[in-house]
Amino acid sequence: MFLLDRYIITKYLSAFLVMILLFIPIGILVDVAEKIDKFKEKEVPFSELVAYYFDFTLYFSNMLFPIFLFLAVIWFTSKMANNTEVIAMLSSGISFTRFLRPYLLAAGLIAVVSFFGGMYVVPKSNEGFNDFKYKYISRTKARETTQLYKQINAHEFVYVSNYNPVRKRANNFSLERFENNELVTKITANTIRWIQRDSTFRLSTYVKRTFRGDTELLETTSRKDTLFDFAIDELAPVTYKAETLNFGELNAFIEKERQSGSKLINAHLLVRHKRWSLPLSAFVLTIIAVAMSSFKRRGGMGVNLAFGITLGFLYIFFDKIFSVMVLKANFNPMLAAWLPLILFGSLALYLLNYAKR
Repeated sequence: MFLLDRYIITKYLSAFLVMILLFIPIGILVDVAEKIDKFKEKEVPFSELVAYYFDFTLYFSNMLFPIFLFLAVIWFTSKMANNTEVIAMLSSGISFTRFLRPYLLAAGLIAVVSFFGGMYVVPKSNEGFNDFKYKYISRTKARETTQLYKQINAHEFVYVSNYNPVRKRANNFSLERFENNELVTKITANTIRWIQRDSTFRLSTYVKRTFRGDTELLETTSRKDTLFDFAIDELAPVTYKAETLNFGELNAFIEKERQSGSKLINAHLLVRHKRWSLPLSAFVLTIIAVAMSSFKRRGGMGVNLAFGITLGFLYIFFDKIFSVMVLKANFNPMLAAWLPLILFGSLALYLLNYAKR
């Protein structure tokens, strides 16, 4: 039995690695062909290109991870079925449930890697990927926040007309402080930007009004370096910000957004739920793939791979549709993250019972 487990686990992991090594270079070549004119036009440094395609590899692998896994299992299991290896194993007295066990062990290994990668590695790559994309590629401005009005703590509110996360700069900045429902301080500036080397905010055309009863104190200067009780990245768009935070940072960010009464809290929660649901898809898709491809059928491996590609993209399609519903229709973020897994989990149980007959 141990030899059977080792044999299938080795086949599983090898096939999964082959799918990654096959599709990642294709993805990179397609991306280069699509963007090479932009690279030449913007004279992108070679070192930044290397860093971009490293981030692209992780981004692409994470996005299409379900399809890679699904096709890998269908591919090598169909080969085993065509060579009558599966029939031989089941005829020797091994139950289908026992036959499935090494598949689930291998899926568990991949799920663990996917879990920690999604929590701590992929977010950093998402940041690099998006920064490069909006710096050199996108014709639109880099996911700028527009007309942001946000409560940053119990007493202070911030407004900016737009914020660029790549340049860390916002225009038409305003900060209002209230005490006992009365405005006590208002700061305005044409621009505000974060100076990394000095760890400070720099404001241009700075105006500060302080209200004390019927008295108003006025302070103005053409440039002001100062600190505030918020980070510049808190002005970033929700998807851009949430996707670039590791698990601990994301939890803290969500709690802060919840306290500030952010209207975009559901989008934050969706990102967090997906970091749990995506690794678990390894088990569901593995069961579906094994149940589909364990027995010989007319058309052989080609038919199985066609079904696999269709179902894999259907899973991603449902995932994207429910994500859009959260952002556009206020759909429950927990349901949006877990419903595709529940639907395909039901399909997995049905196919598993059918395969056991």
